[in-house]
Amino acid sequence: MCDEHRTEAAPESSVMDRRARPRPYRPAEARRAVERAVSERCRATHTPCDAQALSDALLVASELATNAILHGGGITDFHVDVEGRGVRVSVSDRSSALPVAKVPVDPQGRWRPGGHGWPIVCRLARDVQVTGLPSGGKRITALVPLS
Repeated sequence: MCDEHRTEAAPESSVMDRRARPRPYRPAEARRAVERAVSERCRATHTPCDAQALSDALLVASELATNAILHGGGITDFHVDVEGRGVRVSVSDRSSALPVAKVPVDPQGRWRPGGHGWPIVCRLARDVQVTGLPSGGKRITALVPLS
C-alpha cells in the first residue's frame, strides 16, 4: 500500500454529472485524456510541458485504467484535472477490494506475471487516495507532479 494511501467514503456523482464526462474504456483512451488535458494547460499558460513528467502521468493513468479493467470489473468513472504543478487522475471501478502489490515470486520460487502496476502508481504519484463509493466500488485518485 502507498504511504500516502487514505480510505474514506465519498458521495456519489449525479447521473447528469456522469453523462457529461465520457469515460475511457481502454488504457489508451485514458492516456489520451491525460495528454490532452496537460497539453491544453501548457498551451493556455504558455509554459513548456516537461516530457518526463507527462510520461509519468501517462503511465499512472494507464496503470490505474488497466487495474480497473483487470481487477475492478471495469472503469465506472474517470476524471483528469490539471491543478497547479500536477495532474490529478481519478479512476473508479466496481470492486471494493483495495489494491495490493504482489510479491514477484510465488512460494515455489517461480516468477509471477503482473503485480507491477500498483507499485508504479505509488512510486510516481505524490498523493494516492483510495475512496470507497456509497454504491459499491472504489475511486483511486493519484496526483502526479508535472515539474
